[in-house]
Amino acid sequence: MVTHMKTTIEIADTLLTEARQVASRDQTTLRALVEEGLREILRERKRAPRFRLRKASFRGKGLRPEIREGDWDTIRAMAYEGRGS
Repeated sequence: MVTHMKTTIEIADTLLTEARQVASRDQTTLRALVEEGLREILRERKRAPRFRLRKASFRGKGLRPEIREGDWDTIRAMAYEGRGS
């Protein structure tokens, strides 16, 4: 079952004018043109590969002992150590 919902969107005047001209030239409605454009964009975005964060772990023994129980001030001080702050 297909349902329709009314909505209001704001479109730049120049874009709306051009869209109306294209719709008229192609003997279609502005609504059909907008729906076609939305379907195409949604189809493209479904095909786009999803972002995957590369695995960046490394072998080690966890946090350094002085950081393991440290507070943020200690961690920040160590991060900026020797950098003028």
